[in-house]
Amino acid sequence: MLKYPILLPIGLMVFLALLTFWINQTVQEEASRMTSVNRHAPDYMLYNFVSTRTDAGGHIKYVLAASQMRHYPDSDYTELDRPRFTQFGENMPYTQIYGQKGKISGNGKLVEFVKQVKVVRQATAEKGEMQLKTEQLFVEPDTDIAYTDLPVTIHQQPGSVVTGTGMRFDKKSDTMQLFNRVHVHYERAPVAVNAAPAAKPAKTKSTATTKRATPKIKAIIKDR
Repeated sequence: MLKYPILLPIGLMVFLALLTFWINQTVQEEASRMTSVNRHAPDYMLYNFVSTRTDAGGHIKYVLAASQMRHYPDSDYTELDRPRFTQFGENMPYTQIYGQKGKISGNGKLVEFVKQVKVVRQATAEKGEMQLKTEQLFVEPDTDIAYTDLPVTIHQQPGSVVTGTGMRFDKKSDTMQLFNRVHVHYERAPVAVNAAPAAKPAKTKSTATTKRATPKIKAIIKDR
C-alpha cells in the first residue's frame, strides 16, 4: 500500500494538466503555422476575366481583360495573367496596353503592368501608329494617366524612334513627358511632289537625330 495515498490522484491530475497544456500548445502552433503558410492565398479566381467601365453617357471608357485573375484578401490586391487594357476616348484613337503580368489595387484606381509591357496607339488618317515598350507601367484608368520610372522605347510610324528613362503620358491632352537620357531619331514622312519635266527629283525622306540629352533634361512630346 502507498504510504501517502492522496499523492496518487494529485499526481494524476498534474500529469493530465501537463498533457492538456502540451496538446493545446501543439495545436495552436500548428494552426499558426498553417495560417502563416496560407496567409497569401487567393480567396477566388476567375478565368478569361473581362471588366468594362462606361462613362456617364453610357459610352465604353475602357475594357480590362486577362487570361486569369486572382484576388488576395490579405493585401486586397488582384493579380492578373496576360492583362490587356483597352482605353477609349471621344474623337480619339483607342489605346491598348499589354503585359505578361499585372496587378490591380484594392480600390481599383491603379493598374500595374509588368514584364514585356507594350502600349499601342492606333493609327489615324493624320498620324501613324505609335508603340511604346517598357518593363513596368502604372495606369490610372479614371484619370487617363500612365507613368513609369524605367527605360522606354517609342516607335512612331513611319520611322521615328524616341528612347528615355522615366515617362508620364496624359491621354486627355495627348502629351507625353520623358524625364532622363532622352534620345530622338526623327524621320519625316515622304512628301508628295507633282511631276514636272524640269523638276529635280524630290527627297522622299528626311532624317534627323539628336544627341543624347543630359540626365536632367525633360522632353515633352505632343501626339497630335
